[in-house]
Amino acid sequence: MSQDNFPIRKVDHIRHYVGNARQAAFYYQHVFGFSITGYHGLETGLKHEVDYLLEQNDVKLLFTAALRPGHPMSEKIAQHGDFVQDIAFEVDDVDWAFHESVRRGAVPAHEPYTLSDENGEVRIASIHIYGDTLHTFINRDKFSGHFLPHFERRNEPGDSIGIVEVDHCVGNVELGQMNYWVDWYEQVLGFKNVITFDDKDISTEFTALMSKVMANGNGRVKFPINEPAEGKKKSQIDEYLEFFGGAGVQHVALRTDDIVYTVSRLRARGMQFLSVPQAYYDALPARVGTIEENIDELAQLGILVDRDDEGYLLQIFTKPVTDRPTLFYEIIHRKGATSFGKGNFKALFEAIEREQAVRGTL
Repeated sequence: MSQDNFPIRKVDHIRHYVGNARQAAFYYQHVFGFSITGYHGLETGLKHEVDYLLEQNDVKLLFTAALRPGHPMSEKIAQHGDFVQDIAFEVDDVDWAFHESVRRGAVPAHEPYTLSDENGEVRIASIHIYGDTLHTFINRDKFSGHFLPHFERRNEPGDSIGIVEVDHCVGNVELGQMNYWVDWYEQVLGFKNVITFDDKDISTEFTALMSKVMANGNGRVKFPINEPAEGKKKSQIDEYLEFFGGAGVQHVALRTDDIVYTVSRLRARGMQFLSVPQAYYDALPARVGTIEENIDELAQLGILVDRDDEGYLLQIFTKPVTDRPTLFYEIIHRKGATSFGKGNFKALFEAIEREQAVRGTL
């Protein structure tokens, strides 16, 4: 087994920049079932912005909004809409992670600094990745409080839908930039390219894209990176880049251990998903073999299935959760499979093209 030359414990949290953090927190609480567990704003001494922390099992989402005109964050939100701004990592040593990543070629965003209160201290630093996205390094080994110093603990429970952890985060980058960022993750953070999909794997009659999946040394952090490919019409990646205003996080995959339960709850709360035709389910037994789930129930919910050498997986993709056709979510249930649903790509991308046609952006 190859040595991990850049230790990362796990994805610590995902920060979103949003126009209205209170409303975003309410949406994720009442649709996705997250609990609001922390708050930092005017009442806790934060004068220019506000943070709401939401949690469900091992998933932490942080929603941050500007409180005053002219805040630099407001320009980013105006350009991109609400967006994933930071995928933060818990690490053993923030100073080492920052200085080593910069030595290997990362562009610094925030030099290492310490936040402290009566509960101890937290060490933090950040580097730039594609677009306006960051990776923050964080260590709380000397902290006994909640999330970060000065955060007020909140207890506003959501009705959990069974989300367990972040499975992977997908980035969309400009044409010709995929291999640049693949090399960047390899050289700077010690990731490995574990799967490659070319335009023959991910294509329909009209559009195509290319993707490479990067994984860190312990395999817990996985980042597919997409770029557009030549096609007869505008691909979903081109659409994203146009409406987002550059490279950014396309979707976050949330893992569940009971996808039927999770998706049923989401649908009941108004979440909209991409849909595939019944023919997909008619062909499913021959393609994936025996599975434990009821195929009619999967068809009713729109859940996709794929198999690899390790087992099978079930997955489904929401429609965009913002006004712009940019950020969406994947719900994934792994039953041994370690792949990403290659057998579903054609059906999935045809479904996305149908949505693009409705939007007039295909």
